[in-house]
Amino acid sequence: MTSHTGTALVTGASSGIGAAYADQLAARGHGLILVARDAARLRAAAERIGQETGVAVEVLAADLTRPADLATVRDRVATDARLALLVNSAGLGPLGPSLDSPAELYDGMLDLNVRALQTLTFAAARAFADRGRGAIVNVSSVVALIPERFNAGYAAQKAFVLALTQGLAAEIGDKGVRLQAVLPGVTRTEFFDRAGADIGQIPAEMIMEARDLVAAALAGLDAGETVTIPSLPEADDWQAFEAARFHLGPNLSRRVPAARYGFG
Repeated sequence: MTSHTGTALVTGASSGIGAAYADQLAARGHGLILVARDAARLRAAAERIGQETGVAVEVLAADLTRPADLATVRDRVATDARLALLVNSAGLGPLGPSLDSPAELYDGMLDLNVRALQTLTFAAARAFADRGRGAIVNVSSVVALIPERFNAGYAAQKAFVLALTQGLAAEIGDKGVRLQAVLPGVTRTEFFDRAGADIGQIPAEMIMEARDLVAAALAGLDAGETVTIPSLPEADDWQAFEAARFHLGPNLSRRVPAARYGFG
C-alpha cells in the first residue's frame, strides 16, 4: 500500500477526482497539501478532512496556468522533504468537438493539462529520486487510447500524460520512485458542467463515481501498476495491448523503408 507516513500534494483538490484523492489519502494516514484555484473550497475541505481523520491538511491556493503560481507549487514540490506522493489531478476539458471550442481555450488546456503537469512531475521525480522513494500519480484518460472518440486536442494532451508517465517510469523506476498513469473513463464530476455537456445523455452503465475511480486507482498503485484503467475487467487485455506495442519495436527504426512501400 502507499506509505502511511509522509505528505501527499494533490492538485485539482477542490472537486471531482482530486477531492476524492484527498479524502482517501487522508483516510490512509497521509498529511495533505491541497492545491486548486478556489481557496474557499479548499479551506472548507481542509477543515472537514482534518476533523474527520486527524491528519494535517494545508491549503495552497494556486492557478497552475499562471507561471508565478506554478513556480510556487513547483518549488514546494522540489523542496518539501515531507512529501512522499504527488497526485496531478488538475485538468481542463474542451467545449465539444475540436473546431467548436474557442482557439484560446486550447492555450489554457495546454498550460494546465501538459505544461503544469510536466513541471510538477519533473520536480517531484528529481526530489524523490534523490531520496530514493516517493510516488507520482498522473491522471490521464482512456481517450489517450481511443483519440477517434473525443476532442482531438484533449485526447492528444492525455496521450502526452500517458507517454510521460510510462517513459519516466522506465527512466527512474530503479531509483525507488513509482509512477502511475490513471486512465478514467466517464466519471461523474464537475467536468461536464464546466464543458456545458449533459452527462445524462451518457448511458448510466458507462459512468463511474469519482470515489470508486480513486479507490480502484489506489489499489492499482498498491499493486505496482504503471498504467491503471479502473473500468477494464481483464488485466490480460492491457498486457496484450502492451505486448503488441512492443512487438513493433524491432521494426520501428531501420536503415531502409519497408518493402511494402515498393523500395528494393
